[in-house]
Amino acid sequence: MTLGDSLSLAFRTVRSNKLRTGITVAIIAFGIMALIGIITAIQAMNQSLKESFSSMGANAFNIRYKESNIHFGGRRNANLIRKGRREKKSNLDKYIRKEDAEYFIRTFNFPGATVSAYLRGPGNVECQYEGLKTNPVVTVWGGDENYLPVNGFTIDEGRNLNKLDVQSGRSVCIIGSNVAARLFGDHPEKCIDKIIRVSGMPYRVIGLLKSKGSSGLMRQDDIVITSYNSSRRLPNGTSSFYIGVMVNSVTELDEAIGEATATFRAVRKLEPTEADNFYVEKSDKFAEMFISFLSSITGSAGAIGLITLIGAAIGLMNIMLVAVNERTKEVGLIKAIGGKSRNVRQQFLFESMIISLMGAIFGIILGVLVGNIFAIFLKTGFIVPWAWVITGIVICSIVGLAAGIYPAIKASRLNPIAALRYE
Repeated sequence: MTLGDSLSLAFRTVRSNKLRTGITVAIIAFGIMALIGIITAIQAMNQSLKESFSSMGANAFNIRYKESNIHFGGRRNANLIRKGRREKKSNLDKYIRKEDAEYFIRTFNFPGATVSAYLRGPGNVECQYEGLKTNPVVTVWGGDENYLPVNGFTIDEGRNLNKLDVQSGRSVCIIGSNVAARLFGDHPEKCIDKIIRVSGMPYRVIGLLKSKGSSGLMRQDDIVITSYNSSRRLPNGTSSFYIGVMVNSVTELDEAIGEATATFRAVRKLEPTEADNFYVEKSDKFAEMFISFLSSITGSAGAIGLITLIGAAIGLMNIMLVAVNERTKEVGLIKAIGGKSRNVRQQFLFESMIISLMGAIFGIILGVLVGNIFAIFLKTGFIVPWAWVITGIVICSIVGLAAGIYPAIKASRLNPIAALRYE
């Protein structure tokens, strides 16, 4: 009896027990589907985050008066008592004023750096034009003439803000592609020089932004940008300015951050022994925080898949033991016509491996499809986690081997005469 004969016989046996095989394959497939599906969804979220949070570019950072209120587990990792310095209580949580931001721009002299002062206006506002209106999801930002390049926006139609717009605070604005599409339909370029109402106040549109491809995690095209002097007239905006800095290359980033920190400490009139009462954040900070948080979920996904596969392995072993009892006469016949114990072991191991690998294949296909449903929602490309696909196949192979080895050994040790007489 050759190896091919054992494999062929194993295939026929698996195919002849459709219900038993189907149930076992389904259990294994569910475990692999849970593992691959969660991993695929996590990779889709990672990709979406990298695209979404790259709005300022890898060579940019910003200065704000307090740390961002986004934390994914654990305690805040920033402390005002840093580097052996003490707090200056009169400046704790002190807003960055317009005068502070403008003075920083005048005094920061890092070669090739582009600096912008900007202010977050109201969020979740509604824009209107001649009876048409957007959903209340638009965010208003007040910036200067450098706000667009520092934050990674590009003008598609019209012009950027200029110094006169900023100094005079006149009611002009630049709108995102989603806002233009909602108010001007299939011809968003017609928005230029039109008067729209933003949170009830009239603004003349001077520019249309090129789409940044809003994802399920960020609405980068639902935006209205005006000057910071103009945005301060809108209700529910923030009072503290942001300062954005963009340098020529990533290699200059740390040096620029050090220079900016020293310059802004002078703006805040801090003594050398006093801690910084402001925060410097790189543009990809949120992405790194969230991706780190998602990485911890990968372990949970692995645990879910592993627990399910352990249950599947136990079920598969029980099924193979039942098969040994049912096919005792068959084993006796194989041995009676010259089959060896190793041929019997091979047949039962092949059956166990075939069932396990069938579960792996179905589970991988379903897991990738389920995970990419999430990717479609996030508007990312089709994702196949090849490393985990290979890992899933290896795990299922081990499961099939572990579940089949004891029944195979038990079957190979049957006495052929007693097996032939078994009822």
